[in-house]
Amino acid sequence: MSFDYNIRTGRHCVFNLHVHLVFVTKYRKKVFTPAILEAMRGIFKDVCQDFGADLIEFEGEENHVHLLVHYPPKVAISKLVNSLKGVSSRHLRRRFPELERHYWKGMLWSPSYFAGSCGGAPISVIKQYVEHQKKPS
Repeated sequence: MSFDYNIRTGRHCVFNLHVHLVFVTKYRKKVFTPAILEAMRGIFKDVCQDFGADLIEFEGEENHVHLLVHYPPKVAISKLVNSLKGVSSRHLRRRFPELERHYWKGMLWSPSYFAGSCGGAPISVIKQYVEHQKKPS
C-alpha cells in the first residue's frame, strides 16, 4: 500500500490543498536578480511557516515570481498573499537598498495576483466519481 505524504491532518480534517500563486512587480518592472530571488525564497518560506503552510516550489524571473504552497484549510489565500507581498517588500527594501528606485509610491508588487488551485485528480474524474455515488434506496 502506498501512502501519500502530501496528505496532512488537522484536529477535525484531513487535507491536501495546494495553490499556485503568481505575483508581478508594479508596472512589470524588471528588478529581480538571482540574489534577490534567493533572498525572497527564504522570506516566503518563513511567511508560509507562520501560516502553517509549506513553500513547496519557488522560482522567478526579472518581473514576476511563481510559488507552489501547500496550505491548511484554515488559511485564507488572500491573507496569505497580503502577508507574502507585504513582508517580502519590507525585507527586500532593507536588504537591497538599490531596489528603492524601483518602488512606486512605496510599492514593489502590483496589487493583483494569480491564485490557482492545483493537485489531485482532474475535475472531470472527481465529477464522475461524485456522480456515481450510490444513492439511498
